[in-house]
Amino acid sequence: MSSEQLVTVPVADADDPGAAPEPRRGRRISTRWIALIVGVILVDAIAFVAFPPFPKDGKQGDACAFPVCFIESSLEFPAPVSVIDFAPASAPAASDLVTFHPSISSTLLTMWIVMAIVLVGAILMARGGTLMPGRAQNLFEFVYESLSDFGMGLAGPAARPYIPIFVAFFLLVLFDNWIGLIPPVGKVAFLRAPSSDVNITIGMALISFTIFHVEGFRHLGVGGYLGKFFPVYEFKKGVGAGIIAMFVGLIELMLEFVKPVTLSMRLFGNIYGGEVALGVITALTIGFFPVFLIGLELMLNAIQALIFSVLTLMFIVLAIESHHEEEGHVAEEVMAEMEGTGPARLQPGN
Repeated sequence: MSSEQLVTVPVADADDPGAAPEPRRGRRISTRWIALIVGVILVDAIAFVAFPPFPKDGKQGDACAFPVCFIESSLEFPAPVSVIDFAPASAPAASDLVTFHPSISSTLLTMWIVMAIVLVGAILMARGGTLMPGRAQNLFEFVYESLSDFGMGLAGPAARPYIPIFVAFFLLVLFDNWIGLIPPVGKVAFLRAPSSDVNITIGMALISFTIFHVEGFRHLGVGGYLGKFFPVYEFKKGVGAGIIAMFVGLIELMLEFVKPVTLSMRLFGNIYGGEVALGVITALTIGFFPVFLIGLELMLNAIQALIFSVLTLMFIVLAIESHHEEEGHVAEEVMAEMEGTGPARLQPGN
């Protein structure tokens, strides 16, 4: 008999439905969540020590009374701080919402940083694409294909040429939102979340507004696109039909100018409100509760980025559609049904 002893280790059969799940996996996941929560608390504590609150009319290092000063120091006025001011004599008031001032603001500087991070990250992840991709290329392709499928599922085949615009808007707005959750952004004067500044959100909304109107003119021509808002051809059906069509077209034209307002104000209001709530709770607790609010903000910020990019994509698709084409398709279906070749005539019992 051999001196060596064989030790059998029971292995759970994957095909056995009664096999107990592997406990290590659940333990590993819970450990990661605990480590993440502890990490967020440590980051908040380090940020509090490195960038302590100070009075709004003072400077870094001045004494700050708890809790009033702590709360006030975490509140950012709508107008951003000018990092480089090209006209200091005409600086806007801190309470101004929309400003027209030649300067490089804190939100603009932070947005440039975000743009550099997104561009460099995308280039590095997609550079030298191969048939056997690594983790970075897999991640990039997964994100792009998931967003592409989502956009095509919502807007249809007509959205295919505009998927890159949709993905670019989503990633830019997403990281513009998320950057505000990472210290020292919001803790120092020259760094602030771009989406919490209405001037930045208005600028992005105007870019979106320009894109879908340019695409409308490019696809339909000047006459075809303006005909969507001034349908003078409807007067061929009678004066009453023409007047009603012109009235509806005028309403649609006014709604076009409402689109950038809704795009910008929705994004600004949600991000600015979240920044204020997170700043106040973090300033008062520096503990466990901000972790849950940060998790909620991560989700809400992603939803806001998705709303902005989806609306931009849908507005582009609507802009390139012609009213005449829609009417033509309806007429063809009606004629086919009347001639007995349409879907309604082919159904049994009709």
